Amino acid sequence: MKISTKGRYGLMLLVDLAANESSGEPISLKSIAERQGLSDHYLEQLIAPLRNLGLVRSVRGARGGYVLDRSSSEIRISEVLSTLEGPITLVDEDIEDGLGDFWDRLQGSILAVLNSTTLQDLVEIREKSTGNFMYYI
Repeated sequence: MKISTKGRYGLMLLVDLAANESSGEPISLKSIAERQGLSDHYLEQLIAPLRNLGLVRSVRGARGGYVLDRSSSEIRISEVLSTLEGPITLVDEDIEDGLGDFWDRLQGSILAVLNSTTLQDLVEIREKSTGNFMYYI
């Protein structure tokens, strides 16, 4: 299983929205693209399936953009990746190599991590790794 740019950039888009979730302000795809070093045209292609799934919603107007439709702590990485990448599988079901139990356990482990990780978890991981700490006075 290899996660394509579609899945990686989709996660980057959502993590950016989640990191700015507390402001309550809609965020334009152009500003996300600039911050993340991505193409805003590519992000436009990714936002539609995320909106259809109910992960984000658009806000119209001069200060419009996108906001998460659910809390970042409720959005599981498994649902994001399966929406953007399709079913998460390691090997074809019909492979008969005598290692079916191994592949099933490995698949189960990967799915367990994806199911137990939320967007909020990724925001926290990113903040720790980049040193973007929030200070309150």
